[in-house]
Amino acid sequence: MRPAFLEVQSVSKAYGANGSRTEVLRDINLSIEEGEFVAIVGYSGAGKTTLMSILAGLLQPDAGEVKLEGQPVRSPGPDRGLVFQNYSLLPWLNVFENVKLAVDEVFPAKSEAERVAHTEEFVEMVNLTAAHDKKPSELSGGMRQRVSVARTLAMHPKILLCDEPLSALDALTRANLQDEIARLSATHKQTVVLITNDPDEAILLADRVIPLTAGPNATLGPSFRVDIARPRDRRALNHDPQFKQIRREVIEFLLRSRKHRQASVTRKLVLPEIEPEDLSVHRPKIGARRRPIRRSEVQREEIQIDP
Repeated sequence: MRPAFLEVQSVSKAYGANGSRTEVLRDINLSIEEGEFVAIVGYSGAGKTTLMSILAGLLQPDAGEVKLEGQPVRSPGPDRGLVFQNYSLLPWLNVFENVKLAVDEVFPAKSEAERVAHTEEFVEMVNLTAAHDKKPSELSGGMRQRVSVARTLAMHPKILLCDEPLSALDALTRANLQDEIARLSATHKQTVVLITNDPDEAILLADRVIPLTAGPNATLGPSFRVDIARPRDRRALNHDPQFKQIRREVIEFLLRSRKHRQASVTRKLVLPEIEPEDLSVHRPKIGARRRPIRRSEVQREEIQIDP
């Protein structure tokens, strides 16, 4: 039996020093076929970015293994393109230069003219030719993210890893970029793993949606296949029975996982011994230092005075 294009086998990851370690991910298993678009949905803080960093080779798991085309993933590489949430553009370079930086690194054997043409192709692909010479500070959030997508796709990665790339954008820009990612994925038959906290976005874009349970000890839940014809119209989806069913099942699974993780802790709350200052006590002259006197510090003495 031929192995999956990307395989995650029994991966676990914890943070912290000995004695106070917190297991973020536990027993993660995932298989993705070439050309498949998979979306992983979960709560903030559940470990989605940790999982994405492991897939990219930026982090090593404490247990288990990740394989791409049968080869272990032990470090970052150009075969895995990562689109970050915060754009990660160099502010002193313009749009063209930010994309070409990656092209120069990945294709050093190409001539300068070939690298320029290659860069121009991907700048045009994300509709940024008019902003060719603009610096990141002159771009909107959506345009910056398109530069990030163009830079990653220009590397011709075998798999595209998207770590909540649209979560910081306004609703209109987010919708436009969702359409852009869907178009690019369909055009290039690109294998994509998308991390998101939005079930609607996941169902709109992906072939499969997989929820990640609430942390700690987060793990992947059941896989929900999205057999809705492409291209998908977000307005029509709201009336699609399959969309409604998948959305309901994904959200119910996430809510159950969160409820299961909740625990109540009862402990005695010790309040600090702080009371208002006794204003009846004579104040010293201005400039003298004196802290407020607590009642427990007041000492009573009896003084006898001889007549």
